[in-house]
Amino acid sequence: MERTNIAVFASESGSNFQALHEAIQCGELNARIALVVTDKPHAFVVQRADKAGIPVLAISPKDYPTKAEYEAFITTELKRHEVEWIVLAGYMRLIGPTLLSEFKGQILNIHPSLLPAFPGKDAIGQALSHGVKVTGVTVHYVDEGMDTGPIIAQQAVEVIEGDRELTEKAIHEAEHTLYKNTLNKLFSKSLAKR
Repeated sequence: MERTNIAVFASESGSNFQALHEAIQCGELNARIALVVTDKPHAFVVQRADKAGIPVLAISPKDYPTKAEYEAFITTELKRHEVEWIVLAGYMRLIGPTLLSEFKGQILNIHPSLLPAFPGKDAIGQALSHGVKVTGVTVHYVDEGMDTGPIIAQQAVEVIEGDRELTEKAIHEAEHTLYKNTLNKLFSKSLAKR
């Protein structure tokens, strides 16, 4: 069966990477993670990817004179690994023009809120401090803004009042399911066009 080659970009623990990898392993996601890219060489996602036998590109943007040069190097590696889609999974950097032009319409992100509400960092904290009763997760295309790209799919998650930990757990569970299901739909359409 033909699979879609993806790169997963992550900056921290990589729980969404792990969920995607497990979904692929058990046949719930028709894709192949060809490369994990992280801007934090010591992030836990590196250990997760190593354990899974998936190549890792762990490079710090500080090692490059400009963002364009940093992204140009990443682009070269993505092409070398025949990556078709970029899947952001807790990647804490804005994607710049270099990657956006090379992978136009093929960069996705998952965000822990019902966008356009609570974009940016600590979306869960933002939602809780605003006292909302319902938050959620959003899968969207990436553009040059912060969580401003066209929305593809959303799922509401009820806030568990007074319990940030349980609320976060419910949001992460929703992320893992929604991302997998949304990617399957997008990738099957993409494969059908080949």
